[in-house]
Amino acid sequence: MRFLTVGHRGVMGVEPENTLRSFTRAQREGLDQIELDLHLSKDGALIVMHDDKVDRTTDGSGAVADLTLDELRGLDAGLGERVPVFEEVLDAVDKPIQAEIKDIAAARVLAEVLRERDALDRVDVLSFHDEALREVRALLPDARTVLVAEGPLGPELVPRAQAVGACLVSLELRRISRALVQECHGAGIPVIAWTVNTPADLALVRALGLDGAVTDLPEIRHAVAAGG
Repeated sequence: MRFLTVGHRGVMGVEPENTLRSFTRAQREGLDQIELDLHLSKDGALIVMHDDKVDRTTDGSGAVADLTLDELRGLDAGLGERVPVFEEVLDAVDKPIQAEIKDIAAARVLAEVLRERDALDRVDVLSFHDEALREVRALLPDARTVLVAEGPLGPELVPRAQAVGACLVSLELRRISRALVQECHGAGIPVIAWTVNTPADLALVRALGLDGAVTDLPEIRHAVAAGG
């Protein structure tokens, strides 16, 4: 695969994270894919937000799971942006999307939306939760799944990725070794890293032989395009 640049929650380093403004900016800046995070609202909507609470990224407070879609719509997610639902992101951008399941309960709802919207060709399903990826694959055998992992990474990563049918692994940059990358590549599994925000980070990505970078900043995409 060619080297992949992924906009982290859009381009959260320069726009309010996980908002339509951030996603459309990522598309304009030329990121190859756009990453976002999913939780379920109290009434079962696929809410695009990283945290399980709204406190950090909006002017509200409380758990996403305790708020209805209408209540979430009333919050300011930064610069007047509203909290989006997943379907709105599908409509707002044309780029491929990496949809990360934060709340395992969102797996079934996401699978239903992907089926209804015929979006399997442009959405990869990510999660730290193996259970969520297994459920998506059970419901949608053709879905592309991505295992996300942090902390100490060892030889168990490849069989774990294979067990959930992952076509890609997304790993914490500072935890990756060259040997681990070679092991993944030997099993036919590409490796991308998060979060890559500086020239030094990008140099490490290149030295490790990684297949892509997840970044908060448009500059990393421009550096890659320039051969950096």
